[in-house]
Amino acid sequence: MKFTITRSTFLKTLNDVARAISTKTTIPILTGLKIVLTDTGLVLTGSDADISIESRINIADENNDLQIASTGEIVLPARFFSEIVKRLPEDKMTLEVKDNFQTVITSGASEFTINGLDANNYPRLPEITADEALTVPAEVLRQLINQTVIAVSNQESRPILTGVHFTIMGDQLVAVATDSHRLAQRTLTLPSASTTNYDIIIPGKSLTELSRMLSEDVEKIEIRIAENQVLFVFGQTAFYSRLLEGNYPDTSRLIPTSSNTQVEFDAPVLLASIQRASLLSHASSNNVVRLVLNIADQKATIYGNSPDVGNVEEVLTFNKLTGEDLEISFNPDYMKDALQGFGQTAIEVDFTAPLRPFTLVPTEDKEKFIQLITPVRTF
Repeated sequence: MKFTITRSTFLKTLNDVARAISTKTTIPILTGLKIVLTDTGLVLTGSDADISIESRINIADENNDLQIASTGEIVLPARFFSEIVKRLPEDKMTLEVKDNFQTVITSGASEFTINGLDANNYPRLPEITADEALTVPAEVLRQLINQTVIAVSNQESRPILTGVHFTIMGDQLVAVATDSHRLAQRTLTLPSASTTNYDIIIPGKSLTELSRMLSEDVEKIEIRIAENQVLFVFGQTAFYSRLLEGNYPDTSRLIPTSSNTQVEFDAPVLLASIQRASLLSHASSNNVVRLVLNIADQKATIYGNSPDVGNVEEVLTFNKLTGEDLEISFNPDYMKDALQGFGQTAIEVDFTAPLRPFTLVPTEDKEKFIQLITPVRTF
């Protein structure tokens, strides 16, 4: 196998595929990058058994400046190979596989020889032959992921909660995540209705990596769902993820249907206040801030303190405050994560009682997006 290519083009594809490659794997060959060269182009593959990414560089695209001398395939040690490509001196590079999988990489006056592995020993990617594909605008999917993945659990003791629960019925896609302290739920109307109902759980780690790959030049993403895998296709890239097995808990009953106190904020203004209050709460072992709402005085005040450092008190700016007086404590980091998902919009925060979960929804389109946070008992 031998080819020459523009190094910047190759490196961009290599970096995308490398997201799936882990140094901590029980299958040694998966620490490598699989390279397959055919007459039509170059295919790079990386996998850690949970996530697999396959990306293609077409010979037909003149921008790639791919010149093929001879076809073939090889698996190269991903970490070393990636570092070599990054540091090559010229913008053109040539890769040639010789006897016994010895691979020579040249660029300008620089020449590296590294030991490769037989590509026939690399695990095959799953074949997903879903009858239909769902197409979603990439920007919408990226937003949905970022708004829900914040609430997945990091605790492997309940592995099902480390994923985001997707249900698809007709033209409605609902994504929910919870770590039992907070919950995020986003509803999306699909461009066209699905003829099949789906109920799947995608690992939060997979979705985070997918979101990072959805650059602004990606317009649409195709989703194909199989029995234990989901495939996302965009541009020249195929992103595979395993699905989590098991039944996701029924989260619908966790969301309050009524509230006794309502306050409306501009999300960026509240976020800035929480960030200030958490400067001191972070210095304390319990990391809690307290919110006091006084209806008669139309006043909302937030308090943060650390016995070792000091305390902070700030009167909040709000658009509307109705209902009953309330004093409630919560983890400011949960609140910051939730508020960042709303962007520049106005939000309504609904409270039922000091020790009951409270919700955050956008003032417009309340049914489409909801964040729920469980308060902290401080007495």
